[in-house]
Amino acid sequence: MVTSATNTIGNDAPLVLLEGLGMDFGRQRVLRDISIGVDRGQTLAIIGESGCGKTVLLKTIIGLLPPTRGSVCFDGKNLAGLNERGLTQQRIRFGFLFQQAALFDSMTVAQNIAFPLRQHTAKSELEIGNIVTERLAEVGLSEDIVRKKPAELSGGMRKRVGLARALAMEPEIILYDEPTTGLDPIMGDVINELIVSTRRKHPVTSVVVTHDMRTARKVADRIVMLYPLERLRDDEPQILYDGSPEQIDNARDDRVRQFVHGEAGQRIMEMRKSNGS
Repeated sequence: MVTSATNTIGNDAPLVLLEGLGMDFGRQRVLRDISIGVDRGQTLAIIGESGCGKTVLLKTIIGLLPPTRGSVCFDGKNLAGLNERGLTQQRIRFGFLFQQAALFDSMTVAQNIAFPLRQHTAKSELEIGNIVTERLAEVGLSEDIVRKKPAELSGGMRKRVGLARALAMEPEIILYDEPTTGLDPIMGDVINELIVSTRRKHPVTSVVVTHDMRTARKVADRIVMLYPLERLRDDEPQILYDGSPEQIDNARDDRVRQFVHGEAGQRIMEMRKSNGS
Protein backbone atom coordinates (compact mmCIF):
# COMPACT_ATOMS: atom_id res chain seq x y z
CA MET A 1 0.00 0.00 0.00
CA VAL A 2 1.42 3.40 -0.94
CA THR A 3 1.07 6.62 0.98
CA SER A 4 -0.83 9.43 -0.71
CA ALA A 5 1.41 12.11 -2.18
CA THR A 6 -0.90 14.73 -0.74
CA ASN A 7 0.06 13.80 2.81
CA THR A 8 2.74 15.66 4.74
CA ILE A 9 6.12 14.40 3.56
CA GLY A 10 8.59 13.34 6.24
CA ASN A 11 11.88 11.47 6.25
CA ASP A 12 10.00 8.19 6.68
CA ALA A 13 7.98 8.78 3.49
CA PRO A 14 9.07 7.06 0.26
CA LEU A 15 11.78 8.93 -1.63
CA VAL A 16 10.06 7.91 -4.88
CA LEU A 17 6.29 7.53 -5.05
CA LEU A 18 4.40 6.39 -8.14
CA GLU A 19 0.61 6.49 -7.93
CA GLY A 20 -1.74 5.16 -10.58
CA LEU A 21 0.98 5.55 -13.20
CA GLY A 22 0.05 4.88 -16.81
CA MET A 23 2.03 5.39 -20.02
CA ASP A 24 0.75 5.25 -23.59
CA PHE A 25 2.61 5.78 -26.85
CA GLY A 26 -0.18 6.59 -29.26
CA ARG A 27 -2.51 3.60 -29.18
CA GLN A 28 0.07 1.38 -27.52
CA ARG A 29 -0.37 1.13 -23.76
CA VAL A 30 2.88 0.18 -21.99
CA LEU A 31 2.19 0.82 -18.30
CA ARG A 32 -1.13 0.61 -16.47
CA ASP A 33 -2.02 1.65 -12.93
CA ILE A 34 1.46 1.26 -11.41
CA SER A 35 1.69 2.26 -7.74
CA ILE A 36 5.07 1.82 -6.06
CA GLY A 37 6.81 3.55 -3.16
CA VAL A 38 10.59 3.28 -2.91
CA ASP A 39 11.91 3.92 0.58
CA ARG A 40 15.10 5.83 1.30
CA GLY A 41 18.11 3.55 1.29
CA GLN A 42 16.21 0.71 -0.39
CA THR A 43 17.48 -1.18 -3.42
CA LEU A 44 14.53 -2.08 -5.63
CA ALA A 45 14.93 -4.42 -8.60
CA ILE A 46 12.32 -4.17 -11.35
CA ILE A 47 12.25 -7.39 -13.37
CA GLY A 48 10.23 -8.73 -16.27
CA GLU A 49 10.63 -9.89 -19.82
CA SER A 50 11.39 -7.59 -22.74
CA GLY A 51 8.54 -5.24 -23.62
CA CYS A 52 6.92 -5.09 -20.19
CA GLY A 53 7.80 -1.40 -19.67
CA LYS A 54 10.76 -1.61 -17.27
CA THR A 55 12.93 1.03 -18.92
CA VAL A 56 9.92 3.27 -19.61
CA LEU A 57 9.12 3.13 -15.89
CA LEU A 58 12.71 4.09 -15.07
CA LYS A 59 12.51 7.10 -17.38
CA THR A 60 9.31 8.32 -15.74
CA ILE A 61 11.03 8.24 -12.34
CA ILE A 62 13.70 10.69 -13.49
CA GLY A 63 11.21 12.82 -15.42
CA LEU A 64 12.50 12.04 -18.90
CA LEU A 65 9.04 10.78 -19.85
CA PRO A 66 5.92 12.44 -18.37
CA PRO A 67 3.29 9.80 -17.59
CA THR A 68 0.02 9.71 -19.51
CA ARG A 69 -1.85 9.14 -16.26
CA GLY A 70 -1.06 9.20 -12.56
CA SER A 71 1.81 10.91 -10.76
CA VAL A 72 5.53 10.61 -10.05
CA CYS A 73 6.76 12.24 -6.85
CA PHE A 74 10.39 12.55 -5.83
CA ASP A 75 11.08 13.59 -2.25
CA GLY A 76 7.53 14.89 -1.95
CA LYS A 77 7.53 16.93 -5.17
CA ASN A 78 5.25 15.99 -8.05
CA LEU A 79 7.49 16.14 -11.14
CA ALA A 80 4.53 17.20 -13.29
CA GLY A 81 4.33 20.46 -11.34
CA LEU A 82 7.93 21.46 -12.00
CA ASN A 83 9.23 23.65 -14.80
CA GLU A 84 12.40 22.72 -16.70
CA ARG A 85 14.62 24.45 -14.17
CA GLY A 86 12.91 22.64 -11.31
CA LEU A 87 13.26 19.30 -13.10
CA THR A 88 16.97 19.96 -13.66
CA GLN A 89 17.45 20.69 -9.96
CA GLN A 90 15.80 17.38 -9.08
CA ARG A 91 17.73 15.39 -11.68
CA ILE A 92 21.04 16.58 -10.21
CA ARG A 93 20.13 14.44 -7.21
CA PHE A 94 20.00 11.35 -9.45
CA GLY A 95 22.75 9.17 -10.86
CA PHE A 96 21.89 7.15 -13.97
CA LEU A 97 23.80 4.15 -15.33
CA PHE A 98 22.48 3.67 -18.86
CA GLN A 99 22.22 0.27 -20.52
CA GLN A 100 25.20 0.85 -22.84
CA ALA A 101 26.89 3.29 -20.38
CA ALA A 102 26.10 6.19 -22.81
CA LEU A 103 29.55 7.74 -22.54
CA PHE A 104 30.44 10.66 -24.80
CA ASP A 105 32.58 9.13 -27.57
CA SER A 106 34.51 12.34 -28.23
CA MET A 107 35.52 12.76 -24.57
CA THR A 108 38.17 11.00 -22.55
CA VAL A 109 37.32 8.92 -19.49
CA ALA A 110 38.28 11.82 -17.22
CA GLN A 111 36.16 14.28 -19.22
CA ASN A 112 33.16 11.94 -19.10
CA ILE A 113 33.30 11.59 -15.33
CA ALA A 114 33.97 15.30 -14.84
CA PHE A 115 31.14 16.38 -17.16
CA PRO A 116 28.32 16.65 -14.56
CA LEU A 117 30.66 18.36 -12.10
CA ARG A 118 31.59 21.02 -14.66
CA GLN A 119 27.96 21.45 -15.70
CA HIS A 120 26.37 21.72 -12.28
CA THR A 121 28.99 22.78 -9.72
CA ALA A 122 31.52 25.53 -9.17
CA LYS A 123 34.29 23.14 -8.11
CA SER A 124 37.86 23.92 -9.12
CA GLU A 125 39.70 21.76 -11.66
CA LEU A 126 41.84 20.41 -8.81
CA GLU A 127 38.74 19.33 -6.88
CA ILE A 128 37.22 17.81 -10.01
CA GLY A 129 40.44 15.91 -10.75
CA ASN A 130 40.48 14.49 -7.24
CA ILE A 131 36.86 13.36 -7.54
CA VAL A 132 37.57 11.68 -10.89
CA THR A 133 40.47 9.76 -9.31
CA GLU A 134 38.38 8.78 -6.27
CA ARG A 135 35.44 7.56 -8.33
CA LEU A 136 37.66 5.55 -10.67
CA ALA A 137 39.29 3.87 -7.69
CA GLU A 138 35.86 3.15 -6.25
CA VAL A 139 34.87 1.17 -9.35
CA GLY A 140 38.22 -0.61 -9.53
CA LEU A 141 39.87 1.36 -12.34
CA SER A 142 43.29 3.03 -12.29
CA GLU A 143 44.29 6.53 -13.38
CA ASP A 144 46.05 4.94 -16.38
CA ILE A 145 42.79 5.07 -18.35
CA VAL A 146 41.85 8.72 -17.76
CA ARG A 147 43.05 9.80 -21.22
CA LYS A 148 41.48 6.90 -23.08
CA LYS A 149 38.34 7.29 -25.18
CA PRO A 150 35.33 4.97 -24.67
CA ALA A 151 36.13 3.10 -27.91
CA GLU A 152 39.41 1.98 -26.35
CA LEU A 153 37.66 0.32 -23.41
CA SER A 154 36.02 -3.07 -22.97
CA GLY A 155 32.31 -3.30 -22.32
CA GLY A 156 32.87 -3.95 -18.63
CA MET A 157 35.22 -1.00 -18.31
CA ARG A 158 32.71 1.30 -20.03
CA LYS A 159 30.04 0.21 -17.55
CA ARG A 160 32.39 0.95 -14.65
CA VAL A 161 33.25 4.38 -16.05
CA GLY A 162 29.51 5.00 -16.44
CA LEU A 163 29.03 4.10 -12.78
CA ALA A 164 31.91 6.38 -11.77
CA ARG A 165 30.19 9.23 -13.65
CA ALA A 166 26.86 8.40 -11.98
CA LEU A 167 28.57 8.65 -8.58
CA ALA A 168 30.45 11.89 -9.32
CA MET A 169 27.72 14.16 -7.96
CA GLU A 170 27.16 12.03 -4.84
CA PRO A 171 23.54 11.31 -5.82
CA GLU A 172 20.77 10.44 -3.41
CA ILE A 173 19.36 7.86 -5.82
CA ILE A 174 20.94 5.82 -8.61
CA LEU A 175 18.94 4.31 -11.47
CA TYR A 176 20.49 1.32 -13.23
CA ASP A 177 19.15 0.28 -16.64
CA GLU A 178 20.12 -3.36 -17.38
CA PRO A 179 23.57 -2.92 -15.76
CA THR A 180 24.89 -6.39 -16.74
CA THR A 181 23.50 -6.65 -20.29
CA GLY A 182 26.17 -7.60 -22.83
CA LEU A 183 28.71 -8.66 -20.22
CA ASP A 184 30.16 -12.10 -19.57
CA PRO A 185 29.11 -13.77 -16.29
CA ILE A 186 32.28 -12.78 -14.43
CA MET A 187 32.17 -9.12 -15.44
CA GLY A 188 28.42 -9.12 -14.78
CA ASP A 189 29.13 -10.23 -11.24
CA VAL A 190 31.78 -7.50 -10.90
CA ILE A 191 29.07 -4.94 -11.70
CA ASN A 192 26.72 -6.60 -9.21
CA GLU A 193 29.38 -6.38 -6.51
CA LEU A 194 29.93 -2.71 -7.33
CA ILE A 195 26.20 -2.00 -6.94
CA VAL A 196 26.27 -3.69 -3.53
CA SER A 197 29.45 -1.92 -2.40
CA THR A 198 28.09 1.44 -3.59
CA ARG A 199 25.10 1.01 -1.30
CA ARG A 200 27.40 0.14 1.60
CA LYS A 201 29.67 3.15 1.08
CA HIS A 202 27.02 5.77 0.30
CA PRO A 203 23.57 6.55 1.79
CA VAL A 204 21.98 5.91 -1.58
CA THR A 205 18.61 4.63 -2.81
CA SER A 206 18.80 2.39 -5.89
CA VAL A 207 16.37 1.25 -8.58
CA VAL A 208 17.74 -1.53 -10.80
CA VAL A 209 15.95 -2.54 -14.00
CA THR A 210 17.07 -6.00 -15.06
CA HIS A 211 15.95 -9.29 -16.60
CA ASP A 212 18.93 -11.03 -14.96
CA MET A 213 17.80 -12.93 -11.86
CA ARG A 214 21.38 -13.24 -10.61
CA THR A 215 21.54 -9.46 -10.44
CA ALA A 216 18.10 -9.15 -8.83
CA ARG A 217 18.87 -11.72 -6.14
CA LYS A 218 22.31 -10.33 -5.35
CA VAL A 219 21.71 -6.57 -5.20
CA ALA A 220 18.05 -6.08 -4.22
CA ASP A 221 16.22 -6.13 -0.92
CA ARG A 222 12.92 -5.86 -2.80
CA ILE A 223 11.78 -7.11 -6.22
CA VAL A 224 8.86 -5.92 -8.34
CA MET A 225 7.92 -7.93 -11.44
CA LEU A 226 6.02 -6.37 -14.35
CA TYR A 227 4.20 -8.28 -17.09
CA PRO A 228 3.49 -7.18 -20.69
CA LEU A 229 0.03 -5.63 -20.93
CA GLU A 230 -0.83 -7.33 -24.21
CA ARG A 231 -0.78 -10.68 -22.39
CA LEU A 232 -2.94 -9.52 -19.46
CA ARG A 233 -6.69 -9.27 -19.09
CA ASP A 234 -8.08 -5.82 -18.37
CA ASP A 235 -8.84 -6.82 -14.78
CA GLU A 236 -5.34 -8.19 -14.06
CA PRO A 237 -2.70 -6.01 -12.35
CA GLN A 238 0.52 -5.40 -14.28
CA ILE A 239 2.60 -5.96 -11.13
CA LEU A 240 2.69 -9.74 -10.63
CA TYR A 241 5.06 -9.72 -7.66
CA ASP A 242 6.19 -7.21 -5.04
CA GLY A 243 8.27 -8.68 -2.25
CA SER A 244 11.63 -9.93 -1.08
CA PRO A 245 14.16 -11.88 -3.19
CA GLU A 246 13.95 -14.71 -0.65
CA GLN A 247 10.21 -15.20 -1.20
CA ILE A 248 10.03 -14.92 -4.98
CA ASP A 249 10.59 -18.66 -5.55
CA ASN A 250 7.40 -19.26 -3.57
CA ALA A 251 5.32 -16.71 -5.48
CA ARG A 252 1.73 -17.82 -6.02
CA ASP A 253 1.64 -16.74 -9.66
CA ASP A 254 3.01 -19.39 -12.03
CA ARG A 255 4.21 -16.67 -14.42
CA VAL A 256 6.53 -15.30 -11.75
CA ARG A 257 8.06 -18.70 -10.99
CA GLN A 258 8.48 -19.45 -14.70
CA PHE A 259 10.33 -16.16 -15.27
CA VAL A 260 12.54 -16.65 -12.23
CA HIS A 261 13.54 -20.15 -13.33
CA GLY A 262 13.71 -19.39 -17.06
CA GLU A 263 10.98 -21.87 -18.00
CA ALA A 264 9.47 -21.20 -21.43
CA GLY A 265 6.75 -23.86 -21.51
CA GLN A 266 3.72 -21.59 -21.03
CA ARG A 267 5.14 -18.92 -23.33
CA ILE A 268 5.70 -21.47 -26.12
CA MET A 269 2.08 -22.59 -25.76
CA GLU A 270 0.93 -18.96 -26.02
CA MET A 271 3.03 -18.46 -29.16
CA ARG A 272 1.60 -21.57 -30.75
CA LYS A 273 -1.96 -20.44 -30.02
CA SER A 274 -1.31 -16.98 -31.49
CA ASN A 275 0.10 -18.61 -34.64
CA GLY A 276 -2.91 -20.92 -34.88
CA SER A 277 -0.81 -24.06 -34.57
